[in-house]
Amino acid sequence: MNKLTSAKMGFFMLALVLFWLKSYIIYISEFNLGISNTMQHILLFINPLSSGLVMLGFALFFKGKRFGITLLIIDSLLTFFMYANIIFYRDYGNFITVQTLMQTDNAGTIGKSFLGLAEWHDLLYVLDLLVLAVLFVKRKADWSPARLNLKKPFAVLASGVIVFTVNLGLAEMDRPQLLERVFDNNYIVKYLGAPNFAVFNTMQTVKASAKRSLASSDDINEVENYTNKKYAEPNAEYFGKAEGKNIIKIHLESFQSFLIDYKLHGEEVTPFLNSLVHDKSKNFTYFDNFFHQTGQGKTADAEFLLDNSLYGLPQGAAFVTKGTNTYQALPAILDQKQDYTSAVFHGDDRSFWNRNQIYKYLGVDKFYDSSYYDMSEEKVINYGLKDKPFFKQSMPMLEELQKQDEPFYAHLLTLTHHYKFLLDEGDETIEPADTGDGTVDRYFQTARYLDESLEQFFQDLKEKGLYKDSVIMIYGDHYGISQNHNRAMREITGEKITPLKNANLQRVPFMIRVPGVESQGINHEFTGQVDVMPTLLHLLGINANDYIQFGTDIFSDEHEDFVPFRDGDFMTKEYSYVKGTFYDNKTGEVIEEPTEEMKELKNQVHYELSLNDEVLNGDLLRFYEPYEDWEPVDPSDYQYGKNFEENEDKQEDANADKEKLENEDGNQEKVEEQQEEGQEKAENKQEDKS
Repeated sequence: MNKLTSAKMGFFMLALVLFWLKSYIIYISEFNLGISNTMQHILLFINPLSSGLVMLGFALFFKGKRFGITLLIIDSLLTFFMYANIIFYRDYGNFITVQTLMQTDNAGTIGKSFLGLAEWHDLLYVLDLLVLAVLFVKRKADWSPARLNLKKPFAVLASGVIVFTVNLGLAEMDRPQLLERVFDNNYIVKYLGAPNFAVFNTMQTVKASAKRSLASSDDINEVENYTNKKYAEPNAEYFGKAEGKNIIKIHLESFQSFLIDYKLHGEEVTPFLNSLVHDKSKNFTYFDNFFHQTGQGKTADAEFLLDNSLYGLPQGAAFVTKGTNTYQALPAILDQKQDYTSAVFHGDDRSFWNRNQIYKYLGVDKFYDSSYYDMSEEKVINYGLKDKPFFKQSMPMLEELQKQDEPFYAHLLTLTHHYKFLLDEGDETIEPADTGDGTVDRYFQTARYLDESLEQFFQDLKEKGLYKDSVIMIYGDHYGISQNHNRAMREITGEKITPLKNANLQRVPFMIRVPGVESQGINHEFTGQVDVMPTLLHLLGINANDYIQFGTDIFSDEHEDFVPFRDGDFMTKEYSYVKGTFYDNKTGEVIEEPTEEMKELKNQVHYELSLNDEVLNGDLLRFYEPYEDWEPVDPSDYQYGKNFEENEDKQEDANADKEKLENEDGNQEKVEEQQEEGQEKAENKQEDKS
């Protein structure tokens, strides 16, 4: 060791090998990359080498001890980068991208969960840095103050490029068009490594920015042709049945469908939601094969899908990175077509997920954020206002909307059933599970709390006369339990969590009640969040075919019975495509020889996602006019926040007072004129008498 580290190249080689081994250990122990064959395992092992050679190799250009200092700094930055991805992956099941780094408003809230995500063994990931630092202190005096012959550092960098080229070639053999069909970040990291993924993602971000500047009106034609072809005609039995009705949309945070009818310790976890599913007198239709289709944006992606019938992005959240795009969203359509007032209710800061900006581009009239709620310490936990006080405090605002002449579209987002699934003492009404995994064990307690808050909310809606004639829609936004908890979920479900089982667990609830329309009970149609907007438009009697939408009406006989996921996987009634493999849904077995129909559907899903990305990256809806009288949303027409609203009310009061005074002044002038006329007449009469 002494002989090795007494030379700069020896010290560099030691740092390279330690970084290489550390990266490989992180890949196999921290990330669920879906290694399915020997080639993929070989690629996973060699891919840290190229980034190590290139990035650490830059230190070789420095003289004397500055070489060692630079090497330690670069190695420390790489370690920080890898560890940041570890923490992010534990919470989000994905990797950090340029887009997520742009989501600075989320950093403070996400940071609250850092300690809960850190593990004691994480200290091992800095052990190599400590070893190198000690050796640097001992050996820096042995190094020549001169710079290495430039041939050596350039040879190291060239070696890194060669290794990367070989790596990419082997990766393309195992997964053709790896860099052209990027729907899942796991693939890039698995084949090329996390640092190379970061470089690739940065290039993609720059490319996407360039696409917008180069896009033209011709680019929307291909998208329009595809969505027109996919369009499903409305079911005449349902078309227009909800016209003029209030719409109350309830967002169930992190709620997966396996909770429905699930019993823990002999108790139903969600008895109220279960009653909506099974009691036909409550008139809800429940879709038990409804899937979330979110990506990195999770909650924000769910909102985006439901109000635009567009998918999110493969990296980052469209709410943030495409927050100033042109949209033809549900709130704006309902306003222009049927004079609806739209409102979002959320017990959190209005800037989270960039809501205070993108809502303006969606045409949301009112945004009741945390400034409208009593956020006392006892009413807040984890990410914001608890669900029970949230629903209670939202009622007066809903009543205000009800007083207006036009119908309203209200979207209420719950928060308590969110990772880390925390409750205050006294709010727990069911014992936790006993898997030994705290996240999974607490998940059932916050689900029960959410269920109880919904029951209370429904009672309040009925008491205030808001329930009977309102469309009530309930949906889950995304998974709550990630693949990092597969061991505990195996205990909960009684099944091994295979890739297919995990895909099946991406079901989230979707149920809807339309006044005057008989419940279908449990509907088994395969559907997803992208289908909600066209369904709702048709229920309201608005033709969805006027708009660019990738979903289709769930109630239509022509609804396409397949569900694409953001990573390019998809599910149908008979078979599924998950992580590059086709499965038979009934047997769970791998389909070794997929049919042409299966291959064609896979290509269609990838094509649909690529068109979606073209729409978002090129901001193509700015070139599309749904119909002749359509008015593009003007974001300057919208302002949010209680302070703004109070100032607006004061201004209205001031204007009213001014008008009153002006009226009073005008009346006073008339009185004075009449008095003068009367005086003049009296004087004239007196003259006549004289």
